[in-house]
This record gives sequence, C-alpha cells and structure tokens, in this order.
Amino acid sequence: MSKTLMLLAAFGVATLVTACGSSTPEEEIVYIDPAPVPAEPVYTGKYK
Repeated sequence: MSKTLMLLAAFGVATLVTACGSSTPEEEIVYIDPAPVPAEPVYTGKYK
C-alpha cells in the first residue's frame, strides 16, 4: 500500500479511537428525599 493510504488509515483509526474513548460522560448522582408516609386512620367508633 502507498504511504499516503497508510497514513490516512492510521489517522482514521486514531480519530475513531479518540472519539469513542472520550464519549462516556460522567454520571451525576442525585439523592431525593423520600416522601413522608402518612399514618393510617384508626377506627374509633361510629360517632367519635
């Protein structure tokens, strides 16, 4: 193969490795406070 073709192939592989290697963004962890759970109503009788 000619030197120009080898140089273009090497440049393409290097570009592909660089593009694929740095495309993983850092994930941001977000903590959310859980909603408070209300107490169940208690049966106290018919008219209380």
